[in-house]
Amino acid sequence: MTDRAHPGVDAYLTALPPWQRELCADLRAVIWEADPGIEETIKRSVRPYFVCHGNVCALLATKDHVNLFLYDPTVPDPDGIINQGEGNATARAIQFYQGDAINRRALVAVLRSIVANNRAGGWRRLKGTTT
Repeated sequence: MTDRAHPGVDAYLTALPPWQRELCADLRAVIWEADPGIEETIKRSVRPYFVCHGNVCALLATKDHVNLFLYDPTVPDPDGIINQGEGNATARAIQFYQGDAINRRALVAVLRSIVANNRAGGWRRLKGTTT
């Protein structure tokens, strides 16, 4: 991959069924595209997290879909790509099922908003001033 790749994330992806591996690799590329400061790490023993001045997002493959957890409940979603966790106090998610397309433009915009909020002190600090 690249020097941004974390060996633990590589191992997580390698163990997935082919369709989830491909989807997660595509999501990883979109995450990297969103900001050059995003780094990969492993938390909770095996979970791939993407961080930049705090958590940005995380991947979790389940039996029939992949969750992309977004760690900022305040970022705007004008394209309606976030389909889980509305009203959640700390995070929302996008569930992807086999064959689902990734709206790259919209996802990059959401991720960039999360990173911008993180750089400004995090959504908790900005709550009330960020829509």
